[in-house]
Amino acid sequence: MEHGESVTSLVIVILAAFFTPILMHRLRLKAIPVVVAEIIVGLIIGHSGFNIVDDSTWLETLSTLGFIFLMFLSGLEIDFTIFAKKGRNKRNSNQTNKQPSAVWIAIIVFLAILALSLLLSYLFVLGGFIDNMFLMTLIISTISLGVVVPTLKEAQAMKTTVGQTILLIAVIADLVTMILLAVFVSFYGEEAGNMWLLLILFGAGVLLYFVGKRFRNQTFLETMSKGTIQIGTRAVFTLIIFLVALSETVGAENILGAFLAGALVSLLSPNQELVQKLDSFGYGFLIPIFFVMVGVDIDIWSLFSNPKVLALIPLLFIALLVSKLVPVLIMRKWYDWRTVVSSGMILTTTLSLVIAAATIGERMGIIDNQMEGALILVAVLTCLVTPPVFKKLYVNNVEPEHKQVVSFIGTNQATLPVVRELDNNMFEIYMYHTKMEKLDEKITRSIFDITQLDSYDIGLMEKMNVFDVDILVVSTGNEEKNAEIASYAKEKGVERVIARVEKPGLDKELKELGIDVFSVLLSSKALLKALIVAPSVVDILTEQESALYEINMNNPMYHESLIREFPFTGDVIMVRIFRGKDSIVPHGDTELRLGDHLIVTGSSEYVEELQSLLEYGF
Repeated sequence: MEHGESVTSLVIVILAAFFTPILMHRLRLKAIPVVVAEIIVGLIIGHSGFNIVDDSTWLETLSTLGFIFLMFLSGLEIDFTIFAKKGRNKRNSNQTNKQPSAVWIAIIVFLAILALSLLLSYLFVLGGFIDNMFLMTLIISTISLGVVVPTLKEAQAMKTTVGQTILLIAVIADLVTMILLAVFVSFYGEEAGNMWLLLILFGAGVLLYFVGKRFRNQTFLETMSKGTIQIGTRAVFTLIIFLVALSETVGAENILGAFLAGALVSLLSPNQELVQKLDSFGYGFLIPIFFVMVGVDIDIWSLFSNPKVLALIPLLFIALLVSKLVPVLIMRKWYDWRTVVSSGMILTTTLSLVIAAATIGERMGIIDNQMEGALILVAVLTCLVTPPVFKKLYVNNVEPEHKQVVSFIGTNQATLPVVRELDNNMFEIYMYHTKMEKLDEKITRSIFDITQLDSYDIGLMEKMNVFDVDILVVSTGNEEKNAEIASYAKEKGVERVIARVEKPGLDKELKELGIDVFSVLLSSKALLKALIVAPSVVDILTEQESALYEINMNNPMYHESLIREFPFTGDVIMVRIFRGKDSIVPHGDTELRLGDHLIVTGSSEYVEELQSLLEYGF
């Protein structure tokens, strides 16, 4: 009978996780993060509501695995390349109020958050709400990277300077609070004093990083990544289990091992297809079970029986707001009040690490079950309240898109015609050439502004800020030098690197590093074949009246509008929609969303009209 009840509870939780996003879509609850909705559904079916979910070994195991996988994906979400980006202050010398590196701003803001959190925690200890100031400091200072990232994406803020700064603050908070949580466990756990054993865990992480870096591009591994073998996925799960087991062995929490595994995989720049598989498995199965069970285990009614715990909820919510809003005032030097306040609001979101800290604190006997529930409830409230406020303040104050900075290394017949065609309103172009390579002086003087270099030495180009760009095109006459420069630029964190190579083997190596490759020979061959086989396709790409255009959907008014209900009736056809990593063939029931990149064709005047409507809102 117990087995039957166990399976019944599992089915109820699975059904709850399945129907939650469907109900949110039908009710158009766009402002609520899905994970928060899952916790609320858990409250309804759990101890606070109908109480139809019983204790189950199945659910306990799957919930634990979901928590571990959530911490792994939290580590995987960290893009370490953003720490290598220097910003564009050197390029944009016309700014009246130059902003220092986003990394330094983020570090200063987070240190201020940590210091203020420590002070607020001391006040909570003085008030008798909690005995451990260390634990409360972690709870107040943490920021939910899992909520910040999608919120920034929805608000079209990811590529803005302020968006990058917010993201960096959240990343640093995620890293530091996770490490401090491990230190907390080593101090206050059953085996206190074994903090030095954490060095074994981090030492193992460093060793595994170098092993992974050594073998990640091996040909035999690529062959085994397909079909029924899927060696990449197996390697990731082996890494998670190994580091989780090692983490528990040295006396730390298993979530630290999972987080470290995610950070390692992120450092190794995994294949995007593999990342999508891991996201699908985590957020499609294990993680929803965990969040539903978080809600199931909270007994809200018991909180009303303890006045102190009940009073803690609004006070902690205010403390979370103060701990973020006050430190971000540092940013007022470079941004207006709306941007600063909206930044503080989105940084107030806390969820995963608060749940982790509260769960660990309850398990260690530092806080009781009621206090744990109150802490999680406040974390849920921050995710319900602050993202909508951020969107309200920020959407109407989006920074204008900066010109994309493009550097061309090597000026020749392949690059010069392209430079002439690029729109100066959209691209800020820099061109570099060596004195050793012949170049028509008449062209140089009359049309192009080309910087001459003594050589294509990477150190020299680094000093000249050649790599401080959004896009780097490498097209010298030496393929090996192209590959060397492109690889270095990618390691430096240049967002897009395009290299000219003709050798198939070298082509493959660069693509594995995330570098776009073009070949004059192959391009000419493909164009000639297309002219013979499908001349109409070439016409679309080359003729002005039937050309393809890219339009960015930035107008919130048409967010989630169906194409068949879209009011624009001009002579324009939507050919493709690029949404994140997805490529969508549009039809009448396809929704337009903020951030979409639309590929359209039609008369130029109608395309310009549609562009004004979607990109500029008029």
